[in-house]
Amino acid sequence: MIHSILQQQVDYYRARAGEYDDWFYRRGRYDRGNELNERWFTEVAVVKQSLAQIGACDSVLELACGTGLWTGELLKVARQVTAIDASEEMIEINRRRCRSPRVEYQQRDLFSWEPDREFDLVAVAFWLSHVPPDLLDAFLDKVRRSVRAGGRLFLVDSLFEASSTARDHVLRDQEQNWQLRKLDDGREFRVVKVFYQPAELRERLARFGFAATLLKSGCYFLYGSGTRS
Repeated sequence: MIHSILQQQVDYYRARAGEYDDWFYRRGRYDRGNELNERWFTEVAVVKQSLAQIGACDSVLELACGTGLWTGELLKVARQVTAIDASEEMIEINRRRCRSPRVEYQQRDLFSWEPDREFDLVAVAFWLSHVPPDLLDAFLDKVRRSVRAGGRLFLVDSLFEASSTARDHVLRDQEQNWQLRKLDDGREFRVVKVFYQPAELRERLARFGFAATLLKSGCYFLYGSGTRS
C-alpha cells in the first residue's frame, strides 16, 4: 500500500509540474476570489519574512525543491543551494526560473536518498506533509544528519483549510493521511497528505535535536524554524 501511494505521488508531481505554480499563484482552479486570494498572499509574505530573518548562510540544502518558488527565496540568504527533487520536470522549471550558478540540482527520491554532508540550513517546503507517518522518524533522522551542529532548519507546510486546494478537490478527513488530487486534464492520483499542528510537529522535531518555533500564519500555513543542538 505504502509503495503504491508513494509511486502515485511521484507520478502526480511529475505530471503536475507544468501547472504546479497555479496553486501558489491562485490561478485557474485555485482562484478563490479576491478576498481569499489576498489572505493567501498576505500569509505567504509572513512566511517569506520568517525565512529572510534567518539571515545569511553559506550552504543550504532544499529538500523537494519543486519549481523553485522557495529556491529563489533561499538564494537571497544563501551563498550556495543544493536543491533535490524526485521530478526531473520540476527541476527543469526550477532551473529556468532561478538561472543561478549558485544552485546545484540533484534528482533523487528522498525516501532512498541519504545525506553525505552537513549544511548550515536545511529547508523543507510543503514536503513533510507528504511523508507517511510511519516513515517520518526515519526522514527526520536524515534531516538531522544534514544539519551541522548549531545549524538551522526551516519548514513551511499546509494547514487543513478547504480553500487552500483546487475548487474541484474535496479535503477529506484530516486524520485519513491521504488525499485524492486531480490535474487540469482530469487525471486523478492518490497522495500522502498529513496535516500537522505546530505543537505536535515541534515535539517530533525535539526528538531529533531541534529546538523549533512553529507558528500558524493564519488559515493556510504552518511555518517556522529550529536550531540543531
